[in-house]
Amino acid sequence: MKQLKNLKPTTILYHVLVLAIGFTLLYPLLWMIMSSFRTDTEIFQGTSFFPTEWRFDNYTMGWAGVSGTTFGRFFINSFLIVGINIIANVISCSLTAYAFAKREFRFKKFLFAVMLTTMMLPMHVTLLPSYVMFNWMGWLNTYLPLTVPNFFALQGFFVFMMTQFMRNIPKEIDEASVIDGCNAWQHYLKVIMPISIPAIITTCIFTFIWTWNDFFTQMIYITDIRRFPVSLALRQFVDATGNSSWGALFAMSTLSLIPLFLVFVFLQKYLIEGVTAGSVKG
Repeated sequence: MKQLKNLKPTTILYHVLVLAIGFTLLYPLLWMIMSSFRTDTEIFQGTSFFPTEWRFDNYTMGWAGVSGTTFGRFFINSFLIVGINIIANVISCSLTAYAFAKREFRFKKFLFAVMLTTMMLPMHVTLLPSYVMFNWMGWLNTYLPLTVPNFFALQGFFVFMMTQFMRNIPKEIDEASVIDGCNAWQHYLKVIMPISIPAIITTCIFTFIWTWNDFFTQMIYITDIRRFPVSLALRQFVDATGNSSWGALFAMSTLSLIPLFLVFVFLQKYLIEGVTAGSVKG
């Protein structure tokens, strides 16, 4: 209490203002969570922030899924795509970053500049030729177009981030590994990768978030409802004819945020360390 009395009015005003802005930003999310316990009628006609009667039927109806496919199946599909993409990005991007950061080869600077240029290229530019190619290969309505390209270091952002992280590793460590008799593969696996854990975890976090929230790409290539990930399955609760299950939609949307929330809460320390690594030269 004594510390509270010693606070300046400007400090109190600052914290009140921050809390007000934070609540304003969180209000849509809180409204969605509260709406997951309302009836469809109360969602659009109710005036209270809290439900007049807490109903859990929306979660039961939502988990039952659509067209005979339960929402548990959609979660499994999403985790499958996310898991493959995490493995693909960690392997391919770390290998590419290791080459740029620690190895010498011809046209190294030029190729690195080309890689940076691809980060500025909108995905919509390559969408049509990619679709034609995957259609010719017979990959439509499979997870292959969503996963296989990532095994070739498609995500330039992760390559750039890991490259900057590895460049910040002292050269003395590289020289010591050479003296100990490590070849390039041993240096990569036993020296660089263990030190690059923060950058690797950051890659895993961003891959998880971007893949989990992806809607456009998955909508283009997946047509079978049993193969739908969570992002596409949520869309099935909204019917263009007006027969929409809004309560079930908000209930499953709330559940779909739990994996993202847990990943961020438990790994945010590594996320900050991985993103800021290489921004200040040691």
